[in-house]
Amino acid sequence: MARLQSFAVLLITIFALFIWNIEAALPHSNVDPFMEQKQGQYGEGSLRPSECGQRCSYRCSATSHKKPCMFFCQKCCAKCLCVPPGTFGNKQVCPCYNNWKTQQGGPKCP
Repeated sequence: MARLQSFAVLLITIFALFIWNIEAALPHSNVDPFMEQKQGQYGEGSLRPSECGQRCSYRCSATSHKKPCMFFCQKCCAKCLCVPPGTFGNKQVCPCYNNWKTQQGGPKCP
């Protein structure tokens, strides 16, 4: 019986070390998951229309005005097929998204 308990403890220890090594090998950061793409892959036409929802969800994740942010982000993405990385800023990588203005001259895209 003691042999079985020792074997179980050994297996649990090996399993725990295995999981710990896997987690240690994974990158941990709070950076936009889409920044893994190179900056050169951003720009007008860099997305498929089916990717707009996912990108806009991340882009609008930090705002308290989610509904209007999502509405305008998806509208801009449908036109430009581009969403800048991050939750704000970085519009320079997507000129179409950056240059689309309201009638008052303000930015149309979040």
